[in-house]
Amino acid sequence: MAVVSILLLALSGCGGDDVKAGDLHGTVLDPPFTVSKDALVDTDGDSYSLAGSTDKRLTLVFFGYTNCPDICGTVMGNLASAMTRLDEKDRDQVDVVFVTTDPERDTAVVLRHYLDRYDKGFIGVTGPIDEIASVGKSIAVGMGEKLPTGGYDVDAHTTQVTGIDSDDKAPIYWSQTTSSAQFAQDIHTLLGES
Repeated sequence: MAVVSILLLALSGCGGDDVKAGDLHGTVLDPPFTVSKDALVDTDGDSYSLAGSTDKRLTLVFFGYTNCPDICGTVMGNLASAMTRLDEKDRDQVDVVFVTTDPERDTAVVLRHYLDRYDKGFIGVTGPIDEIASVGKSIAVGMGEKLPTGGYDVDAHTTQVTGIDSDDKAPIYWSQTTSSAQFAQDIHTLLGES
């Protein structure tokens, strides 16, 4: 069963453990966002779609850039720490995806090196900036104002982590202030409701 269905059942009081929205640190989206099927490119040079290539029960997606002076590193560190707090069963059902908002500087090699410092299992994704912006828009990730050069201000990305379920819906997101313990609790709760 998809996480979104589980989440809606749990939030409506029909779930086995009677989870309520207040039990989660993330913000529940009702209705959830429908994730774009458009493909970008992963660090291996393969086509990667946040809808078509995410086969785990839960995929956590963050849009940022490797030269970010503060928020991106904090969020990625919290996600890496959260993954170490999960048992193997939960961890095997979760992917973490980092989509660059600065593809000019964040080449596949740069992205891979950056993500390997956090977790070698994290997935790095890039592509043309307009395609990245289009995919981000489907899950309410803002890229800021489009510049006269055709790009976007790299300092103007959103700071949320979006949860995508196996039905290609985004039923939940977390803010930049979510701690690793809070991420781990929510992930375990969401995965444990089947």
